[in-house]
Amino acid sequence: MDKIELGRLGIWRPWSMLDAELAKDVEDLGYGAIWIGGSPRGDLKIAERLLGATDRIVVATGIVNMWATPAEEVAASYHRLHDAHGGRFLLGVGIGHPEATREYRSPYETIVRYLDRLDEADVPVEGRVLAALGPKVLRLAAERAAGAHPYFTTPEHTREARAALGAGPLLVPDQKVVLDTDTGRARAVAREAAERYLGLRNYVNSFKRLGFTDADVADGGSDALVDALIAHGDAAALAARVSGHLDAGADQVAVQVLGEDDPRPALRAIAETLA
Repeated sequence: MDKIELGRLGIWRPWSMLDAELAKDVEDLGYGAIWIGGSPRGDLKIAERLLGATDRIVVATGIVNMWATPAEEVAASYHRLHDAHGGRFLLGVGIGHPEATREYRSPYETIVRYLDRLDEADVPVEGRVLAALGPKVLRLAAERAAGAHPYFTTPEHTREARAALGAGPLLVPDQKVVLDTDTGRARAVAREAAERYLGLRNYVNSFKRLGFTDADVADGGSDALVDALIAHGDAAALAARVSGHLDAGADQVAVQVLGEDDPRPALRAIAETLA
C-alpha cells in the first residue's frame, strides 16, 4: 500500500457536526483530508457517508478510541471503506485519556496489544496513524503506524514530534482557530474550548513538557497558554499559525474552527491566505 497523500491542509471536526454537504464544500475549498473527531463509532458509518459524498478528499478518524471499539470491529470497517473508496480512508486510533475511561490502565501496553490485533486483522501499517503526544508513543507511531496525529498542541510540539518520529512518518497535528480580531471575545471562545483539557493529565503533562507551569494550567489557563494552543485573530494570523506547524515538520495541519456553527468562512479564509 502506497503512502496516502493528504495535502497540507485538513479539517478536524466532531463526527456529530459533519455531514455530506460540508464534506463536499471542504473538498471544493481544496482541503486534503477530513479528520473525524469525537470518538466516532466503530462501524464508521459517518466516514462512509463522507467518502460517498466526495471524490478525492481523504477521510480519517481522529480518533477511534481503543477503549470503546474492539480492534476487530474497526478493522472490518477499515477494510470495507478501503475497498469501496480506493484507499481514501485513513484509520486513526488512540488511547484517549484516563479520566474518561474507568478501565484505563497500562496505556502503552494497551496500545501495543491493540496494534497487534490490527496486524492480525490485516490492517496495514500504512493505513493507520496513532494519536501521540509524548516521546514514547511518538516513537511507537513511527514503528507501528504510518505516523502520528497529535491533538491540542503547538508548533513547538510539532518540532519535537518530528524529531521523535524521524523524517519519514506522517505528522498531522490539529490546530484550533478562532476567526475574530476582538482579542477578549476570541480568548473567551478559546478558553471555553480549552477548559476540559486543562483537567486531563495527559494534556497537562504535554503542556508542561513544553515549558508551561502549574500556574499556566490553573483557573482556566493563562493567556499565554491559551494563545499558544488556540490561534485567534484575522485570516493572516490563523494562516501564520498553520504555517508554523508546517515549517516545524508537519505534513498536514488539521484545522478545527471554534465559535462558529458554520466553519466554511474561516476555512475559506485560511485556504485563500495560504494559496
